[in-house]
Amino acid sequence: MNDRRRATVNRLKRIEGQVRGLAQMVEDDRYCIDILHQIQAVKSALGKVESAVLKDHAAHCVADAIRSGDPGDQETKFGELVELFEKVKR
Repeated sequence: MNDRRRATVNRLKRIEGQVRGLAQMVEDDRYCIDILHQIQAVKSALGKVESAVLKDHAAHCVADAIRSGDPGDQETKFGELVELFEKVKR
């Protein structure tokens, strides 16, 4: 496993722990604002992971498709990005 992938997995494991902590906060009937603050922290952490994966995709998968000279592969990779951005806008 390369360093980028390892860093992403480590971030996701930390987020997993945060989500378990959130569940415990709800079970313990903690103050709603405290729970909401933790939810925001999880959303922010997921956003950072999403950005890292997107950058990795652009730097490697899309770049490889461009270098390949294969129009079908290039169209597929760019189509995936456009579809992703369209989902984000919704």
